Amino acid sequence: MNVVTATAACSEARKPFVDAARDHRSLLAAREKQLLVWMAARLPAWIDSDHLTAAGLGALAAAGVGYALSGARPWLLHLVNLALLVNWLGDSLDGTLARVRGHLRPRYGFYVDHLVDTLGTFFVVGGLALSEYMSPMIALGFLVVYFMLAINVYLAAYTLGRFQISFWKLGPTELRILLVVANLQLLNEPSAVWFGRPILLYDIGAAMGIAVMAVMFLVSAASNTAQLYREETRF
Repeated sequence: MNVVTATAACSEARKPFVDAARDHRSLLAAREKQLLVWMAARLPAWIDSDHLTAAGLGALAAAGVGYALSGARPWLLHLVNLALLVNWLGDSLDGTLARVRGHLRPRYGFYVDHLVDTLGTFFVVGGLALSEYMSPMIALGFLVVYFMLAINVYLAAYTLGRFQISFWKLGPTELRILLVVANLQLLNEPSAVWFGRPILLYDIGAAMGIAVMAVMFLVSAASNTAQLYREETRF
């Protein structure tokens, strides 16, 4: 690399980062934002966003271990629910704390936050696959479709400047609540009967999740592709 190219590269690297607009219109988004801002303003000064991010990731790792061991120890599902609560605090509050304190690091925050989401989802679904509550192939299918949807969201954030957090009024917080409710149901009855055959409760939920996410992916991908096609006229 010659001096001119290196100088141009450095200049390019110093350009201000333009953060994608957040599209978050879930059922609880407005009230959740108020609560998070209230909490962030009252956190001790020694707690920073990195602490919260690490706590959120650690909580999902603990949830995965809890799921993996809960087949023979159903009481661990209560600890899984506690871990989901800790994850909500860490994952939802880290960015809010940075904004409240004016310590924004948009590139670092975006990259690390969604890297943590990727690892956390792998831990949780992997733990379920190792438990007696979800079939491994169903878990694999769920992970594949989830990552397809996530990749679509990240591509749209780069190409359209819009980061979509929620789909059809459902966001991360609503999904955590659904998991907590499902875990409590598992303590009473881990399976249901469909067409005269027993089927795992989480297999039913995951299959429905796969179908819904697949539709979300197709609708969003088609909409994004059409928008990009209209905005970039071919000559």
